[in-house]
Amino acid sequence: MPQPESLVASPERAGWLGMVTGHLSRQKAHARVLNGSIIMLLSAILVSGINFGYTVAMARMLGPAGFGHVSAAMTILMLASAITLAFQLVCAKFVARNERPGAKAAVYRSLLGKAWIISLVAGAALFLTQKMAAGYLNLPDSWILGVLAIGISVYVPLGVRRGAMQGVCSFGLLSGNAITESLAKFVTAILLVSVGYGVLGAVGAISASVIVAYLIPPLPKEFEAASEMAQPASFREGAQAIVFFVGQVIINNIDILLVKHFFAPEQAGLYAAVALVGRVLYFAAWSVVSAMFPVSAAAKPREEDPNVILVPLLFVLGIAVVFVLVLSFFPGLVVQTIFGGSFAHAEPLLALYAVATGLYALSVVLMAYEMSRRIANTGWLQLAFSGVLVLAIGVFHATLQDVIMVQIVLMALLLLFVSFPFFRRYKLLLGKEAA
Repeated sequence: MPQPESLVASPERAGWLGMVTGHLSRQKAHARVLNGSIIMLLSAILVSGINFGYTVAMARMLGPAGFGHVSAAMTILMLASAITLAFQLVCAKFVARNERPGAKAAVYRSLLGKAWIISLVAGAALFLTQKMAAGYLNLPDSWILGVLAIGISVYVPLGVRRGAMQGVCSFGLLSGNAITESLAKFVTAILLVSVGYGVLGAVGAISASVIVAYLIPPLPKEFEAASEMAQPASFREGAQAIVFFVGQVIINNIDILLVKHFFAPEQAGLYAAVALVGRVLYFAAWSVVSAMFPVSAAAKPREEDPNVILVPLLFVLGIAVVFVLVLSFFPGLVVQTIFGGSFAHAEPLLALYAVATGLYALSVVLMAYEMSRRIANTGWLQLAFSGVLVLAIGVFHATLQDVIMVQIVLMALLLLFVSFPFFRRYKLLLGKEAA
């Protein structure tokens, strides 16, 4: 029986439908990246504002030396975030790749169990070595690290919960979770320091905020489904994520600990204030990457769209340029308004540190995109650069400016190295689309 002409799947019609479907799919992906980036960027601004409130309050209430001690504890938490972020990224990637709610829930529950084991071991290790670590960092009380160990014991499972939200593109919940953590830290710190707990109270607030963030908000309903067969997170994916984030947290944070060791407490406090501005810039950039990652990871290999990377890359470039310009022309206004007159000597360092952070943030966009699509080698390259950074700062640290110049040179080289393979592949993909 002949079929109506409108229902005959001719090659021409099939090709036309495929082109339309592919175009709509790419438009949808672009829209999700753009909308997610805007949501995450706005929340990053709010979270950064609250975190600024916390750090400014601690700097003014505790002075440069006390603020340096608090910053050292915060940096140790950031180093622990290598494992936390690795679990978050792997969870987000495989939750996005599994389509059924039961499969998403199975990935989440499997990773959560492993996260608790690792987090409890890490917390116990810090608690047992607190005296030795406190001596290296010139901390006045080893219990500062003992209290921090409580927060680290919950930190990795928090990463898995955030990865679950990110994997289903629940950017509103993910943003709310980050806001909850920063707000809990700010309020608790003000209360504890005001009643006389000093540095110990400021660090206790950090641990309390991690626990609160683990509990609030609840996960999306997809994760209430019964577990079923799923595409599991592979060992290679986990190893890739750990390598990537170990390199990332070393590059972002080790300079603060090295300065705390090599310089007097007052100078270390000044440097911590400068590094705080860099963290705000990097946090804003990472929020854009967080929106890109699940959209890119969920796309099938034949649907890979090189233009998905352009939105976050331009976003991050714009953010970095704005930061550098503001800190170049108004360093005194920024320092005096935020930290007060006792931090005035930090002014010449702000723009330089922003340049180093901006260069690194652009590298991270490229590396994260590659990781969302395949097993990439850029994480190992970053890890090698992080080791060179430690050695270079160990040699060149006559002044605080020397420490930052070392980072600018190395981050420019890292960006150059990660750009070559990316743009080669980008050119090939554009050629395929044109064909």
